[in-house]
Amino acid sequence: MKSITVHGIDELTSRQLTITSEKLGLSLNKTIKKLLQEALGIKPAELSQHRDDFKEFCGIWDDEEYENFKQETESLRQVNTGDWK
Repeated sequence: MKSITVHGIDELTSRQLTITSEKLGLSLNKTIKKLLQEALGIKPAELSQHRDDFKEFCGIWDDEEYENFKQETESLRQVNTGDWK
């Protein structure tokens, strides 16, 4: 396996790599290899879990709420062909 040395890593990039490796629970070396493989399309990136961050603001409709929404917005689904001339 080939070893590569990267020179001149700026402080911000170095700090972000360290933060990312700690967050992933991986060594810095494994983190860099993972990021390179994902960036190059060798391995797919893991799906982000950020969608859970906003779950409390999204809500889920029950069947009755969905039907009510469909009824209330029915007129919005009508196309007035005169508007497109």
